[in-house]
Amino acid sequence: MVSGWEWDETLFSGSAPYYERGRLPYAPGLAKTLAGALRLDGRGRLVDVGCGPGTLTLRLAHLFREVVGVDPDRGMIAEAGRRAAGAGLTGKVRWVRARAEELPVGLGSFTVATFGHSFHWMDQERVARTVRAVLRPGGSLVYVADLKDEVRTLAGLPHPGVPHQEIEELVRRYLGPVRRAGQGVLPEGTPGGEREVLARSGFSGPERHVVPGGQPLERTDDDLVAWVFSHSSAAPHLFGPRREDFEDELRRLLREISPPGLFSERLPSTEVFVWRREDTFAEPESARV
Repeated sequence: MVSGWEWDETLFSGSAPYYERGRLPYAPGLAKTLAGALRLDGRGRLVDVGCGPGTLTLRLAHLFREVVGVDPDRGMIAEAGRRAAGAGLTGKVRWVRARAEELPVGLGSFTVATFGHSFHWMDQERVARTVRAVLRPGGSLVYVADLKDEVRTLAGLPHPGVPHQEIEELVRRYLGPVRRAGQGVLPEGTPGGEREVLARSGFSGPERHVVPGGQPLERTDDDLVAWVFSHSSAAPHLFGPRREDFEDELRRLLREISPPGLFSERLPSTEVFVWRREDTFAEPESARV
């Protein structure tokens, strides 16, 4: 965990209704890439840890016999349940409100555990050991994120690009210069070091796969308002009584840049790291949970 910061239940409070509309989807070939890398055949069990509103869970559900999504945020779990019902997957997918650090909670063993943009919020050492314990022999831990440092040109697209810098400056004007996170702040951002943590915890790898993106997207001003409120650093509750003022100012900013309220963006590529459970790993007695 980040030194001086503690997780609390308000981290994504109020963000769930905005998440699916605001966040960009994973690259379209993700499920096919994972099916090939993990030799998935519709059997096995998946646990999606830090599942949010089921973004990754539901996209991969057809590759498994049974799927469990785990998230500590009440709103995210409720949204995931609604989306699963809309997709006709209620009988196949189970949602559990719990922190990753609380696993196992009677969920059984799994073939695959996925983390989509979520591992950095957790006590990584503890969660890695705990997830290894609930994986079956030969099971895999899969880390999924947008490809970092990718250059996505807007050349040839019909609308202005998303004004990320201007939006960030507006958020800082309302919430202060240090990144907010729940009841605390993250002056140095969230931690990295996943490779070292997973290697120490009994996983071998990783195997890296890049699912190409780059597809053009049209984004509306409503999409971008949802994108802002979907982040922990700008969760709706953080603005308190000034939330409506912030949203009004954000919408004025967006309309000044694009009067029709339309923006162009390209879909990011998706980066996938596959870690395999080492079945001969001997965990030190002092590290056991």
